[in-house]
Formats: sequence, C-alpha cells, structure tokens
Amino acid sequence: MNQDSVKNYLEGIIETMSEGLLIVGRDGRISMVNEALEKLTGFKRQELLGKPCTVLQCDACKLSIKEGRDHWCRLFDTKKESRQHCRILRKDGTTVEVIKNATLLSEGGEVLASVETLTDISAITERDRRIEELSRLFGTGFHGMVGNSAPMRRLFSILERAARSDAPVIIYGESGTGKELAAQAIHDMGPRSDKPFVQFNCAALNESLLESELFGHVKGAFTGAIRHRQGRFEAAHQGDIFLDEIGDVPLNTQVKLLRVLENKTLERVGDHRPVEVDVRIITATNRNLQDLVSQGRFREDFFYRINVIPIHITPLRERVADIPLLARHFMTEISARFDKKACGATPEAMRLLARYPWPGNVRELKSALEYACMITDQGPLAPEHLPPQVQEVARPEDIKKGPGYKSEADTKATNAYFSPREALLDALRRSGGNQSQAARILGVNRGTVLNRMRKYGVDLKKVIDS
Repeated sequence: MNQDSVKNYLEGIIETMSEGLLIVGRDGRISMVNEALEKLTGFKRQELLGKPCTVLQCDACKLSIKEGRDHWCRLFDTKKESRQHCRILRKDGTTVEVIKNATLLSEGGEVLASVETLTDISAITERDRRIEELSRLFGTGFHGMVGNSAPMRRLFSILERAARSDAPVIIYGESGTGKELAAQAIHDMGPRSDKPFVQFNCAALNESLLESELFGHVKGAFTGAIRHRQGRFEAAHQGDIFLDEIGDVPLNTQVKLLRVLENKTLERVGDHRPVEVDVRIITATNRNLQDLVSQGRFREDFFYRINVIPIHITPLRERVADIPLLARHFMTEISARFDKKACGATPEAMRLLARYPWPGNVRELKSALEYACMITDQGPLAPEHLPPQVQEVARPEDIKKGPGYKSEADTKATNAYFSPREALLDALRRSGGNQSQAARILGVNRGTVLNRMRKYGVDLKKVIDS
C-alpha cells in the first residue's frame, strides 16, 4: 500500500486510536473528532462539530487564550504543545484529567488548523491519590506535614481544594504549627507550581524597608538606594507569594497591598510608573485579625480581600494522637542528619511527650527531640533525656489523679507509637499481668487481649518477670 492509498484510509485509521483526537480550525471551531474523544468527553460527534473548542473548558486552553499574542490562542504562536497536563469538562459536568499534545497543520506556509490528542490519565491520578492517602495514614507525611488525626486529615483536604483555586488564602495558626509548610503545599499542588514561590516575613522590617522589599525601589529613592532593585512581588510574577505575619503590616502598607490585589499593579518606591504583576497571594498570621480590625489596627477592606479562603491549623496540644507520628518522623530525621543509630522512645518518655502542652507546637517538639537525641549515647530515649520543662510539666487535671494515673492522651500516644505487640506487652507489664486491667489500658475488651496474646505468642509469666 503506497502513501496515497494510506491517505484514503486515514479516517478509518484515526478511529482505531485509543487517544481522543480533534481538529480545530483557525476560527477555533471543531472540524473533526474521533470515537475515542466521544467516549472520553461523553459528547456525541454531532454535538461537537462546528462548536468552539472552548466547549471542553480545558484549563490549559484558558491560560493559552489569555496569553495569546498575535492569534486568539497561544498555540498558533508556539506552533506546538507537548505533554500538557490539563482538565477538560465532560458532558455530564464532571472533569477528567488528560495529557494533551497539539500541533499545527499547514500547507504552503499557511496555517490550516490544529490537531490535538488527549490521553485520559484519570486512573493514574486516582492511583496517586490513593498512595497519598496511604502515606498520610502511615504517617509518612503530606508535603512535609505529618499527622493522621481528624484535624490534620481535614486540613490536608482543605489544602488540596485551596490549591486548585487562584483566590487569596490566609492561614491561621499559633507559632510553630507549620503555616509555612501549608503555604508551600498550596503552591506545590497548584497550577503555578512551575513558577516562583517567594516567601517573606512581614514582621522582620520597619515600614520604609518593608515597602522597598515588597515593591522594589529605583535608584536614588532614598539614602543608600544606589541601584534599582526588584521587589518580592515582581520576583513572584506568575507564581505565588507567601506573606507571613501579615497582622504586623503597617496600615499605610496595607493600602498599597490592597491596590496590588485589586489592580494587579504596583509602584516601586521612588517611582510613579505602574508595574503589572500576576501573583497569587498567600498570607499567614498567629493573631486575631478581626480583633485588630475592631481596634482600628488593621484595615477592614484589606482583611476581607485576603480572607477569601481561611485555613486554620490546629495546635499540637489539641491533636495528641499526632505526637507519636511526629516523634518517629523527627527522630529518624535527626538520627540520619547526625549519622547516629536511629533512636526510639520508651513508653514512659512517650507519655511525658503526650502530657506536655507544647506551647511552641511542632517546632518545640522537634527541638525537644533534637535535644534528647543529642544527650543520649545509645538505646531509646528515656524521660531523663527529655528537656527539663517536658519532664516537669504534666496536665493539671492529670496531677490531681495521682502519680499512677494514665490519661486518655497517654493511652493514645502509647498505642499509636508502638506496634500492637509492644503496646500489649507494655499494658500487661503495667497491670502486673491482670488482663482485664490491661484491656482498660489499651481501650479494648478482655477477649481482644487474650486473642492478641495468642496471636503474638505472649508468655504471661515471662512478661511479668521482665
């Protein structure tokens, strides 16, 4: 079969393709689709032919059209798009993730149309999502954040949804809860992940230097301005900017930030010419901004402009079940960093970690474990290895119960940190072999204790003697 014969059967060949195919004319209207595209989108051929290609509402196409220069779509300038990850809209209103390849068809130097192929990757995306869920379940982390408590699972879900949007996000949380990690996760999962991510602490500088850092300055704008300087917003163009401690920004600077958000333009210090910037803003604070608004220390209009997607990070003392996962994660990391044998923790040490209220949150926990790992030579961390404040402070309500009392938080921490066998042995030792009491410690019934003893081959006499 020669080349001319192949052309006669080209339409039939296209119908055998597993990838969806469509041909779009210079006017943006669909002139041809194959059967695979019908199955992928749910649209019948007659529902697509002659319609604008925007009927599929591809998110990558929206960006291409927005950035188009000489033509209505950027493709007609770039000539080719390779392995573009995007989402398209199906007829039933759902979206499907695809990999798109596109190129132009031309004859005699004149562009006739574009041809695009779409490969369904929704199964791969679903697999990756399940792997991510399992990673969270076993405490391996979510973009650097570790936890499997209900508040953390809810936080991870909200971060995923916030990342899909381009609206301003504000992250509330006490110092040390991981607001920076949350902001980084939003950027990494968002459509701007391949663009800059610029971080800046707004409490670090006075008002004049703050504006220069944010918006840049021109030569001679003030004493010491010996050259032009690009600001953080310009550096973050087309990406994300993370402004930490937004509650400490002076009122005058808030006015200028509001203008950037509303007009997407800024003025460098010492200059009056507007500079266009396309930036998604993420802010964070450990303060109550609504209280600051009522006190006149924070602009109400600026508050409502940045408070579009509020995200709250729960303090560590309210998610005690995450302490064992965090402890294991940090001890592994610390041991690897200092080339030491991986250290564990005794049940008594874990109970102290669970009782301490952690005013410095996750950051303080990491510091405490770093201290403990450094002063112990070998073996697991014991209570005496922990910082003095952790050894001395217990929850007031537990102190009233007496020195032998084991709180629900202690039980959760012990059971989460140790394997089922280790937790069983620990409960049997502390109960002196009393299986009913061991069941109460573990939070299970007596029959479960007996079943676990048989399953793990536990010799009660040896356990008590040890």
